[in-house]
Amino acid sequence: MELHEITELEPERVLLVSVDTGEFDAQVSLDELRLLTETAGGVVVDTATQKKESPDKATCLGSGRAEELALQCTAQDIDLVVMDRELSPTQQRNLEDIFPCPVIDRTALILDIFAGRARSAEGRLQVELAQLQYRLPRLGGQGASLSRLGGGIGTRGPGETKLENDRRHIRRRITALREQLEKVDSQRTLRRQRRRKDGIPTVALVGYTNAGKSTLLNYLTDAGVLAEDKLFATLDPTARALRLPDGRQVMLVDTVGFVRRLPHQLVQAFRSTLEEAVDADVILNICDASSPHAAEHLQVTGDLLRELGCEDKPILQVMNKCDLLPPGDLAYRCVCISARSGEGVDDLLEAVTAALPPDRRRVKLLLPFSKGALAEECRREGQVEQEEYVPEGLSMIVTLGVRLLAETTPYIVEE
Repeated sequence: MELHEITELEPERVLLVSVDTGEFDAQVSLDELRLLTETAGGVVVDTATQKKESPDKATCLGSGRAEELALQCTAQDIDLVVMDRELSPTQQRNLEDIFPCPVIDRTALILDIFAGRARSAEGRLQVELAQLQYRLPRLGGQGASLSRLGGGIGTRGPGETKLENDRRHIRRRITALREQLEKVDSQRTLRRQRRRKDGIPTVALVGYTNAGKSTLLNYLTDAGVLAEDKLFATLDPTARALRLPDGRQVMLVDTVGFVRRLPHQLVQAFRSTLEEAVDADVILNICDASSPHAAEHLQVTGDLLRELGCEDKPILQVMNKCDLLPPGDLAYRCVCISARSGEGVDDLLEAVTAALPPDRRRVKLLLPFSKGALAEECRREGQVEQEEYVPEGLSMIVTLGVRLLAETTPYIVEE
């Protein structure tokens, strides 16, 4: 019997194309697009840039430049062209008429990565909603790319059959997804309200993608979440309890990473997730200190936080991966850490403690012997300085949060 060797599908060969209008640093954006493409599983064969005052309304590129690049695609066996901006449906249709291979834009690429990375039911719902909202106006012109039987970058997610149905079906699906996400959002809101009622402050980790948020969460809480050196390794928010140096317990929440020109469909779809930052008591803006674009990354995150209405929150600038920099080579007012080695983490926890609202008090209690369970709660959630048994019960000097202060008020004998 003849044995056939099983081989994996070859990764798609990709050409990246930028139209440089001076709105942003085209080369920096192309470098990031390369990382995004590699994250999606493609191999960047070449890049091309055209300087123009504004994108061509019909083809984004000039038509002559588009035809020149189409010949290049044939010569280099290019499987996919990725444009470094969002294309209109007309532009995408016209480009696919010129190029010998499918053409997608930056937004479709990011949506594709999210489709491959979403793990939770909520994450998958959010990604599908974002993809359908993006693809609905493009249904009429995506015949070539949607008929690719092998799939590929830009086609993951809801699936080809679903997208080839009529617009009314797609709109019904969007409505159903929104209703499901509203239910999930209600449950998330209830959890946040419960934490607030229990007096548990929330600290949100936000920042540019691949800044090390998940690595920091794992270091502080043994959360065991995926922490890869890839863009958008984390999509689904993770919350873990953390004990601060003053004995206070907080909820540490990891959130989805940001990126330049994050598609507005994703901002809308992931709004309930991002609202973990809106409702947080303290926000940690994590940034990769070793990146040459650290200042811009901080700016991107700051702009999105302002868009979400977080400008009045305490925001700590945290520069991660400081161990990769020469000593003294950081010009930011911030907390410097290495989430991998733990360097500077104690200073970070002290900074978080100082930034939280002063909702703790040091009190002296005299608890009757019958209140053993309450005494154990004080030991677990408070910071005990002294305790001793006396004839009347248990005498404690302890720093407590709001909830336990309310419960122990009858037993406070001296503050």
